[in-house]
Amino acid sequence: MAHKKGVGISRNGRDSKSKRLGVKKYCGNIVKPVNILVKQRCSKFLPLKNVYMSKDYSIHSYIYGKVSFQKKVKKILISVL
Repeated sequence: MAHKKGVGISRNGRDSKSKRLGVKKYCGNIVKPVNILVKQRCSKFLPLKNVYMSKDYSIHSYIYGKVSFQKKVKKILISVL
């Protein structure tokens, strides 16, 4: 006979890693070209001047400058001046 009971497996303890989404550079911050300004899953933030959106919806700067945000109805526009 066994001296110990059989131990069942735990069904908990699984979780995915956080994706670290969100705003990386805030309004007034100085940025370099190709700096990531925002990481996002869909297009809540949209590029305006001197900014581009990559294929994973991340927004990057084209030039050296200061970040500025403008709020529209349901979107937030980002530019670097």
